[in-house]
Amino acid sequence: MRKLTVSIVFAFAYSFSSFAFQNMEQVEIKTQQITQEVYLLRGAGGNIGILTGSDGVFMIDDQFAALSDKLIAAIAKISKQPVRFLVNTHHHGDHTGGNEIFDNQGALILAHQNVRDRLKEKATDSTAGIPVITFNDQLNLHINSNDVMVLHVHNAHTDGDALVYLPQSNVLHTGDTFFNGMFPYIDLSSGGSVDGDIEAAEKGLSIINENTQIIPGHGNLATYKDYSNYLAMLKSIRESVLQKIDQGATEEEVALNESLTSQFYTDKEASEFFIDGEKIRRTFHKSLIK
Repeated sequence: MRKLTVSIVFAFAYSFSSFAFQNMEQVEIKTQQITQEVYLLRGAGGNIGILTGSDGVFMIDDQFAALSDKLIAAIAKISKQPVRFLVNTHHHGDHTGGNEIFDNQGALILAHQNVRDRLKEKATDSTAGIPVITFNDQLNLHINSNDVMVLHVHNAHTDGDALVYLPQSNVLHTGDTFFNGMFPYIDLSSGGSVDGDIEAAEKGLSIINENTQIIPGHGNLATYKDYSNYLAMLKSIRESVLQKIDQGATEEEVALNESLTSQFYTDKEASEFFIDGEKIRRTFHKSLIK
């Protein structure tokens, strides 16, 4: 199959203490079993969800190409089946970097239409690694005893985000519409928005229950309460920033006003996040200013 060059943009290898611009050879893939058939894989980049079963492996995101061999080895330890389906929750390189390798191994890649469009823009002369099945609002797959729901949420982290819910396993993968234990990255340049990120969390919470286990795009496995607290944080910051905007505050004034976000994380605490306090306040101002 002809070669596809997919840009690995290390700006999206979020600089959390556990994986900041690492030498990929040193990255260890850690496997966490969530249910009998669902696993969380963590390495460098976005969290990966794995649904196992006799129908083949259903994979959610694939991190970086340089980690694909390690991911394949990790998956082989939990399933004898090949990766049959691969869903991209959005287009960023730390979630789609391994697409070509898994495509070449026979995986069928699915994503929102905007993800396909954005990945095609980065491609050279091939369709390898480009999603071959796309959807606009919702896609359903009936595999491994799960009625999998893949739901588009509009203009949240990007313009192509998807939530992936495994109802029988009661596990939700949110992609980067949910960052657990930190401020989120809302990619305004790729169609993301504060209002959309809030609506995405509202959508996610509306389809799950208090016993659902949640795989965030980044951060530890989360609970319903964690997800609810994240939504409350976004709404509170939005209200505070809108009040300042109504009072005529400039972007710079909002960005330097730690009090707008300190009840959640102080600027010192957030200094280790990919998105620190000043960056999140700038993002909110830029997204909300009319």
